[in-house]
Amino acid sequence: MWEYSDKVREHFFNPRNSGPLEDANGIGDVGSIQCGDALRLMLKVNADTGVIEDAHFQTFGCGSAIASSSALTEIVKGMTLDEALKVSNQNIADYLDGLPPEKMHCSVMGREALQAAIANYRGEEWSDDHEEGALICKCFAVDAAMIEDVVKANDLHTVEEVTFYTKAGGGCAACHEGVEEILAKVKAGRAGPGEVSPPPLCPATPEALRPPATKLTLVQKIKKIEAVLDFVRPMLQRDHGDVELADVQGKKIYVTLKGACSGCMMEAATLGGIQQKMIETLGELVQVLPISHMPVEA
Repeated sequence: MWEYSDKVREHFFNPRNSGPLEDANGIGDVGSIQCGDALRLMLKVNADTGVIEDAHFQTFGCGSAIASSSALTEIVKGMTLDEALKVSNQNIADYLDGLPPEKMHCSVMGREALQAAIANYRGEEWSDDHEEGALICKCFAVDAAMIEDVVKANDLHTVEEVTFYTKAGGGCAACHEGVEEILAKVKAGRAGPGEVSPPPLCPATPEALRPPATKLTLVQKIKKIEAVLDFVRPMLQRDHGDVELADVQGKKIYVTLKGACSGCMMEAATLGGIQQKMIETLGELVQVLPISHMPVEA
């Protein structure tokens, strides 16, 4: 079990600035549901002064992701854009009185979202601000440029540390050799995006998670639904939660959230992430609802 500071717990149980931000003029989206963590950061910037007047977030992820996002919104409010661009992932972790090493990737995601939101406000393509390198970790879509940047910024030395900060290498482990190559080149002062050989292919996306070519029968639909739940379950279990299918009624899919997910204040975000994956896999619009919303038969 990870040791969380009182401040992490406070920002998890009572997150600041959670939810949509009306009149946001800078929005940054990073991560993905498939990778287990996704964050949208919304900024309201004063066009005359360049000061961030307000900041909100929406996230799909663990307690550390929620706490890091909450902390970030508090940190940047009142800053100019140039000041905000200097905020590092370590600043976010320090604000929370530290994060468990295994959860440092949550602070990195916050920093990336901030950069993306500022670029969006300025009308820039955020991806153009990063020299794209070879895709190193296919499980979590982490490229050489990001690994190199995080290794340099946080003085990382091992594959395990890189996994903690980026999630790279936390899946099938096929990318460990590529990560080690980046670490060696950074240490030698000669790393550069694109210089690292891509890793062997990770296992292909299971057939069960691919959109259907034809209309599904009810049995086929349930199998697809179960496949999605099997896909997201390990991500929830890592934070002591779980999900089970309760019933399928037309386009409404009822699930039971268990463990730490039961009664969590970010239940809606979790269900929203599962719903998006269901829509992608089933190839149709569906709703994912908690079992408490299921109609009671007379």
